[in-house]
Amino acid sequence: MKESLSNRLTPLPFPALTPDACRDELTACARRIARNMGLYGEKFPSACTIHNRYVLKENNDWTNGFWTGMQAMAWEFSGDRAYLDGVERNVASFKARLAAHHVLDHHDIGFLYSLSAVAYWKLTEREALTPLILAAADLLVNRFHHSAGFIQAWGTLNDPQEYRLIIDSLINLPLLHVAAKISGESRYREVAERHYAAVINNIFREDGSTFHTFYFDQTSGAPSHGKTFQGYSDNSCWARGQAWAILGIPLHWSATGETDHYERWQQACEYFFRYLPEDGVPAWDLLLAADPDAPKDSSALAIAVCGLLEAHKHFPDAGYQKLARQCLLALMRGASARDDDVCEGLLKHGVYAYALGKGIDECNLWGDYFYMEALYRVYQPQWSGYWL
Repeated sequence: MKESLSNRLTPLPFPALTPDACRDELTACARRIARNMGLYGEKFPSACTIHNRYVLKENNDWTNGFWTGMQAMAWEFSGDRAYLDGVERNVASFKARLAAHHVLDHHDIGFLYSLSAVAYWKLTEREALTPLILAAADLLVNRFHHSAGFIQAWGTLNDPQEYRLIIDSLINLPLLHVAAKISGESRYREVAERHYAAVINNIFREDGSTFHTFYFDQTSGAPSHGKTFQGYSDNSCWARGQAWAILGIPLHWSATGETDHYERWQQACEYFFRYLPEDGVPAWDLLLAADPDAPKDSSALAIAVCGLLEAHKHFPDAGYQKLARQCLLALMRGASARDDDVCEGLLKHGVYAYALGKGIDECNLWGDYFYMEALYRVYQPQWSGYWL
């Protein structure tokens, strides 16, 4: 067996998060979600905060599912029916959104429907939800280019300026595996596995870092070149993108039962952890790790922690759970919004899109969600989650 990642890293200068501290933080998260539910009503929070407060909007962004997923976890943690009622209201909104095909021409369908329709289905076992899950999965399948073997990230299909995949898409593939399980149709799994292979074979550099997006030749379908969209440069390593890989590969292991590309996953982790600062929270782009003024992206570490905990399911003796709990304590110490009563988020000091000036040193919905998911994974180690 290959040497475990924990033996290949410089030890982190943090103790591991204790179960009691995890429970207390989840209690604070659930209370803030309850308060926010009263503030938001039928609306959804924006992707990121402005001065640590979310802006109310309709169900029209790629991030809305994270809000629903947080309510689902709050229900599982507390047993308070009000949270489940909130999930139900959100799912009705997602059903209407799909029927209207409102802002759904992109790869983020899993972020939207895994954390709403699939989560509610897993919580209630309502068979009436399966058509919604399958219809959402079909949206992803419809963006799949069979000749090149990838799901197009954004834009009009076959637009040469958008003929590319994106590393974030690894987290959207579980929706296809759930659809295959529900329907018995292999086409969903085949698309998921071909797209996964396209990402793994092209998005990684030799040093274990990743491109954010990767283009293909529209005529031949051959791999062309990597390019960033949110990172510092085409040759840098966007921290959140690296974290998507750290979570996405173990999710694939859980979906397929095969722990392929384990060494590549370890290399991705090594690269990520190599550039963590003393407080454990990475710069928004790992190229800027040595710049003390570079804004941090706490959401990247929250996502990576979830990846370590997912990997722990497959390699329980490799030390990944301890490493995750150390990182989680670093997040709690450096970015928890628990003691800020004005803040509406759960996790501070994130970055949405630096180049666009969006959400810099703010909360964001995915940071809030994955922070809570990481806490809940530690609190309930047998929890299956909503992705698969």
